[in-house]
Amino acid sequence: MSTSERSSLETYRLKRLIEELESKEGKATELISQYIPPTRQISDAVANLREELGTSANIKSKSTRKNVQDAIESIIQKLKLFKAPPKNGLVIFSGAIPRVGPGTEKIETYVIEPPEPISLFLYRCDSKFYLDPIKDMLVEKETYGLLVMDRSDATFALLKGRRIEIVETITSGNPSKHDAGGQSARRFQRIIEIAAHEFYKRVAEHAEKIFLPIPNLKGIIIGGPGPTKNEFYDGGFLHYQLQNKVLAVEDLSYTQEPGVYELVENAKDVLKNVDFLKEKKLVQDFLYLLAKDSSQVAYGEKEVRAKLEKGMVKTLVLSADLGTTRFKLKCVSCGNLKEVTYTKQQVVTMFRKEVCEKCGGTMEIVEEKSIVEELAELAEKTNARVEVISSETDEGKMLMNSFGGIVAILRFSGQEQ
Repeated sequence: MSTSERSSLETYRLKRLIEELESKEGKATELISQYIPPTRQISDAVANLREELGTSANIKSKSTRKNVQDAIESIIQKLKLFKAPPKNGLVIFSGAIPRVGPGTEKIETYVIEPPEPISLFLYRCDSKFYLDPIKDMLVEKETYGLLVMDRSDATFALLKGRRIEIVETITSGNPSKHDAGGQSARRFQRIIEIAAHEFYKRVAEHAEKIFLPIPNLKGIIIGGPGPTKNEFYDGGFLHYQLQNKVLAVEDLSYTQEPGVYELVENAKDVLKNVDFLKEKKLVQDFLYLLAKDSSQVAYGEKEVRAKLEKGMVKTLVLSADLGTTRFKLKCVSCGNLKEVTYTKQQVVTMFRKEVCEKCGGTMEIVEEKSIVEELAELAEKTNARVEVISSETDEGKMLMNSFGGIVAILRFSGQEQ
């Protein structure tokens, strides 16, 4: 499953898990990473693990030996749940993770079905989990080349997932009409055509230098005002490999950087599966409904949570940059439960103020989840669609800054309750 085929929530969850695994470290080389490709049998992995179990008996440190053996046994137990590897293979991480002080290690085991097929059959024991193959799968591999031009300048850019990267702008130096002086109109026109031809060749050279080395270039989109972009494309100036990747030639009102953003917007039919445009459309749909009939949408944690609990939410849109956590608290005296949402900055100070509303007793944390995960789970219970978007686009920044990073499009108007 490619990056674009995974849901944004699945991608968010996997990234969060990888970040968590990256933060874990064993006190010695006792964290195990096991990669199993879809072409290998589960029995092959179990046999290999049993061999490693025997080898681990030679580890001198008693605690390290026990931790390694416990981690191997944990992986073997997990593998018993599978008759065969899933279609993309299987990755299991297991190891003794230290808690507060010495001797407080606890075996933690994580099973991941990778988003893309893996080819390596690997057992590794180290002080850190081996995560590079999984992290590589999360890198946005699909890239589009963007070229905006007229006879004055050409701007080259790349569209990578949610990001537009402006690479460079070159100018033509072509003479303008007021430079004609006493030259005849025909002669001056000839000079302009020669200069344009030379400029097109320079544009093609820069395009070759920028776009050709990209291994996963999905396509190229060319745009600009006037006939220049058509003359360039139809003239066959591009390297043949790049010429074959041109997906569209678009008419634009602007050049340079504003033209790049206009080009992406105009080519949305060609780019409909690109994260950048999918995220823009999500926020634009919300804003349209907010302006048309505000009872069809909700925003802010309190309001959206209430709609989710009533099963009214059709689409939940969350910012990946939400830094808040949902805590479930329990009174140590009477068992009263309470749920609160805090930012990282609030946690230390606010917990001091939390006392039981029934008996005045001390409240302790019994569960904590990121607000994204907690709200997503609420949405999934009522089959609401969940989208997690970045703040790398203007729309993503607006979602976070203007609406607190939490908005919802409802199944029906809030007035119809």
